[in-house]
Amino acid sequence: MAEPFTKLELLFQRSPEHPFHLPPELARLREEQPLVQMTYPDGHEGWLATGYDQARAVLAHPGFSNRYELLHMPMPGITEPAPPASPGDFLGLDAPEHTRYRRLLAGKFTPRRIRLLADRVAEFTTERLDAMQRQGSPADLMELYARPIPALVICELLGVPYTDREKFQHLADGVVLRDGTTPEDQIAALKGLQDYISELVLAKRANPTDDVLSELTTSDLTDEELFGLGAFLLFAGLHTTASVIGMATFALLINPDQLAALRNDPDLADGAVEELLRYTGIGPCTVRAALEDAEIDGRLIKAGESVTVSMDAANRDPGKFPNPDALDLRRNATGHLTFVHGVHQCLGQHLARIELRTALPALVTRFPDLSLAIPAEEVPMHTNSNIYEVEKLPLTWNA
Repeated sequence: MAEPFTKLELLFQRSPEHPFHLPPELARLREEQPLVQMTYPDGHEGWLATGYDQARAVLAHPGFSNRYELLHMPMPGITEPAPPASPGDFLGLDAPEHTRYRRLLAGKFTPRRIRLLADRVAEFTTERLDAMQRQGSPADLMELYARPIPALVICELLGVPYTDREKFQHLADGVVLRDGTTPEDQIAALKGLQDYISELVLAKRANPTDDVLSELTTSDLTDEELFGLGAFLLFAGLHTTASVIGMATFALLINPDQLAALRNDPDLADGAVEELLRYTGIGPCTVRAALEDAEIDGRLIKAGESVTVSMDAANRDPGKFPNPDALDLRRNATGHLTFVHGVHQCLGQHLARIELRTALPALVTRFPDLSLAIPAEEVPMHTNSNIYEVEKLPLTWNA
């Protein structure tokens, strides 16, 4: 039997030669051992799935749990178990608790309801493009475009009053730890955000309006559950979509033929978004814990063992996506695992798609000669956390 995989840092890195390619050693491992035993930082002997079929099988299997306290984490340096999910954080729950939250939210995130938001997404996009044009070249896409659009959309969905939106975005933005901020800054921002959400929930109970948070106040959720759920929806809907807008723009700029294709063919947008989601990813991996013995790809995973699923590696499996390191906006990329798979598949994926299908074509159409203002290798891109991020993306264009 092969030695357990121990080079966990490779899961949180990209190739030194290209910002969107796997480390060559991780790609080789996927070809040789798509499901391999892995030693975790706390000494746990679990598994790593890098092949597409193996990853999808784990995520779809009903015998695997996403409860935080059961998971052994692959991040180097993390050796203590996580606490159980707080009220409202249904991502860290299994059925029946997870099912209860999911059913309450399912009607709030249907494709039909999200389509009703499409006009507002288009309005917010135009507002931000106008702001970029007023400021002029060069400009940081993340500050002026990628972060504000999802913030405005999630404010609209949750019913954040217009007068509070600048404050709300500032608090939400501070939760992400970036260069120049300290953990204390992050904790203070998180506390401010939680306090704000708590006040908003109580205000919606007293005076409901036409939004998701108001509708949830009529459910059987407690105030504490609503506080947590509101914060969860905010963070999930804000930072993941902002991250993808930034990374997708970066990917297009270093693949100018694909950028030109998107700009010149409006009908390409839907498929282009799926390929960009596959190509950029949202985060490096997810973890599941076996609640019972399970056979995956002919290997016995015993109850209690954790399996880390590398979405990056699975989304670049040539058995599923031929020539996977090429960005090809005409590729059929459906089935990618960027929104995960199974019962924990991203509930807000339809909203994210609407935002991406609007924001990306609009950007490259408004500024047809858009280009990076700094060399690609100097773009500060973070992959060593649970959500990828382009910290800054300075762009230039002709007036």
